[in-house]
Amino acid sequence: RVMKHLGKAKTDTARLQIDNLSAALDIYNLENGSYPSTEVGLDALINAPEDATSWNGPYLRKPNVPLDPWGKPFNYRFHGEHGVFDIYTLGADNTEGGEKDNQDVASWE
Repeated sequence: RVMKHLGKAKTDTARLQIDNLSAALDIYNLENGSYPSTEVGLDALINAPEDATSWNGPYLRKPNVPLDPWGKPFNYRFHGEHGVFDIYTLGADNTEGGEKDNQDVASWE
């Protein structure tokens, strides 16, 4: 029973992390006039990219971009397929799809 709740907690944590990253990206966009490119990625929230002349970060409280609850980097894509940007994790199994602890968690859900 405990493992069932642990898996749900990790999925819920991933959703909260994605929400926090999304909010930080929105502030970045307001200050810089665009979201960071896919190539620069979420690191732009911590370190100023060369082309970000109005960067006023860091945009996260901690000195590193958080990993997902399974210890992997979040995937980031600008221009997104599902929104202006997409942030997602593939869950515990690190493959598309899945259920419970293996389910994908994404900014567009």
